[in-house]
Amino acid sequence: MAPHIALHEIGVDFESRWISFAKREQYAPEYLKLNPAGKVPTLLVDGHPLTEVAAILYYLAKRFPKAGLFAEGDLEAEAQVVSWMSFIASTIHPARMIGVERWKEVFEIAENRLARHDWAVGRYSIADIHLFRLYWRFYNAVHPASETYPGLSAHYERMMARPAVQRVLEIESAVGYQLPR
Repeated sequence: MAPHIALHEIGVDFESRWISFAKREQYAPEYLKLNPAGKVPTLLVDGHPLTEVAAILYYLAKRFPKAGLFAEGDLEAEAQVVSWMSFIASTIHPARMIGVERWKEVFEIAENRLARHDWAVGRYSIADIHLFRLYWRFYNAVHPASETYPGLSAHYERMMARPAVQRVLEIESAVGYQLPR
């Protein structure tokens, strides 16, 4: 979902190929040729696969700088984007597999990091897209009260109002996207 949102934010033409987790298509031999880890997403760039959400988001932001998804030219802001992306990939993402209590703990950390700012690094960036994707999953699974995570809840509402997010949710719902259990 995160790279899909970024692609819509950028406004570039692209072709989607849907992978069914229910049918375990991520382990089909033809997909494993692209991504031997059997993970999604995979972005084909000039026929070469690029994997991992953070790398794909970084590539898209740098490849299409006019979209303004990366804090270009501000070393501290660039480092903060990398910091957020690392935190999201290494701490938030695996927390769900540990259990709901750990998931809640890491979103408390994210709440404190966001510190009621509108955006993760002072302006909208790939870090917000990545954060939103995982908070969206948490929000829809756990249904936390907005006062539990006020900054994240406000961030979620800002993200939900973005046309790119609305479009992605519409598209992914239409193709039957369901969260893996």
